[in-house]
Amino acid sequence: MDIEQMKELIKAVSESKVTCFEFEDGTDKIKIKKANKKTEIITAPVPATSAILPAQANTPIVVGNPASDEEEPETAQTEDAQPQGNVVKSPLVGTFYSSASPEAEPFVKVGDHVKKGQVLGIIEAMKLMNDIESEYDGEVVKILVNNKDMVEYEQPLFIIA
Repeated sequence: MDIEQMKELIKAVSESKVTCFEFEDGTDKIKIKKANKKTEIITAPVPATSAILPAQANTPIVVGNPASDEEEPETAQTEDAQPQGNVVKSPLVGTFYSSASPEAEPFVKVGDHVKKGQVLGIIEAMKLMNDIESEYDGEVVKILVNNKDMVEYEQPLFIIA
């Protein structure tokens, strides 16, 4: 992997909501971690057979959340004050979508009453759209992810009381 490819990879991870990324290709191994509002420095050892100049070997890679003009929606997850209720978790890894199309209304909003089996959102995984259905009857108390967020397996998505 050359420097330009590494820069593109770092940029892609920095601009996404992904917090940890690992890549291994033969002798090259890269691990990028980022935490909310923090910057971490991670060094990736580069084998001597790589095309990278020796002065660039073990160069720290700085990854952090770039300053954003966008405000986080009020539905963003906060660890401190999480409402009580039933948690709907992601059944797979992928990209979360709150509506069927960019111009459509979200499937649910905070305060909406939902029934078991009602679609709450969609997770795209490997170009397949998977409906995320409510496992409970009740009111949507909190939406823990934003539209187009990358979600992990078993990540909490909604709280329904």
